[in-house]
Amino acid sequence: MAELMALSPCAGLLPVTHGDWTLSEVEAGHLTWLSPFKGQAAALGAALQKAHGLDWPAVGQVSTGKDACCFWSGRDQAMLMGPAPDKGLRDHAAVSDQSDGWAVLRLTGAQGAEVLARLMPVDLRPVAFPVGSALRTQCQHVNVMVLRESAEAIVVLGFRSMSQTLVHEIAEAMVSVAAQGQAD
Repeated sequence: MAELMALSPCAGLLPVTHGDWTLSEVEAGHLTWLSPFKGQAAALGAALQKAHGLDWPAVGQVSTGKDACCFWSGRDQAMLMGPAPDKGLRDHAAVSDQSDGWAVLRLTGAQGAEVLARLMPVDLRPVAFPVGSALRTQCQHVNVMVLRESAEAIVVLGFRSMSQTLVHEIAEAMVSVAAQGQAD
């Protein structure tokens, strides 16, 4: 009998390095969508703090802790990334496991925003999108969520079914920006 092996969303595609940038896959652990029940936002925030040491993220922000982060993903929505969610969160929110549905990519290198500017209609320069920021946008018509992890690291989350397209588009932009840098 054949044995099935679980593969990551970007198995065999990453890492890729061009110029000063590296695109790699993030082992995100659990990805859990959270949305507070009506009137339960404060209680959910308290439960999230108690269970995971994280605050409920403000609009466009990421809340980080020791082994987890929780980032804004839309009106009255956030994603918990890292640990399995504490069962107590279900008392205050709709909770949905999204772990198998997303590809999580990290673009590292100085001025990664220049690379992504070719693909996304938003300003990702550190002055406009500082560390701890989160947003939803498109990457070449693919819906994505973007997090500023550090001055030189941007995390892009896209649907698993679009992982090959995301890797291809970002890698092509890396090649283009690197080539322009060599021409200067």
